[in-house]
Amino acid sequence: MRYLFIAVILMAWAVVVRAQPSTRVIIYDGVATEVGAAPNVVALNGSVRDLWITTNDLKRATRFEIKPQGVCRDQLCFPLPRAQQAKFMFRKSGTNWFNLAEFARLIRQPFASDENNGVWYFGSRPEDQNGFLTSLEAPDFTLPDLNGKLHSLSDFRGKKVLLVTWASW
Repeated sequence: MRYLFIAVILMAWAVVVRAQPSTRVIIYDGVATEVGAAPNVVALNGSVRDLWITTNDLKRATRFEIKPQGVCRDQLCFPLPRAQQAKFMFRKSGTNWFNLAEFARLIRQPFASDENNGVWYFGSRPEDQNGFLTSLEAPDFTLPDLNGKLHSLSDFRGKKVLLVTWASW
């Protein structure tokens, strides 16, 4: 009975910890990085849909850093709109905070979050997608037919093709 009581206490504690995670996991460019969570996210100048992280965590998780010309990574820089600076950055108690979700909206980068588990996933930026979506041209691939003969999509260039796919999930 004593062990059951201890197990119930531990499970209740785990639920409380999960409800108020002190860290977040950001998955950016396929790499997961654990970062500190902003205290009371809504009170920090944003909404629940925003991800406020320190500028140090921004650099660790995404390799982007704040420079006078904007948010930069290597030779790529995105200027932040001057009239909307409060949407992206602020300073509190000596710490610089950056809104990564708002930045993703600005550069049209898709993202998804699981608030319950504190996980944020950031997809490819439009300029990283090799032009497939802007050109509507599918990448070439080769698959076998029912008889095992290989066919490439490029074999059908200039012709209408109906692709039927199925997945078990």
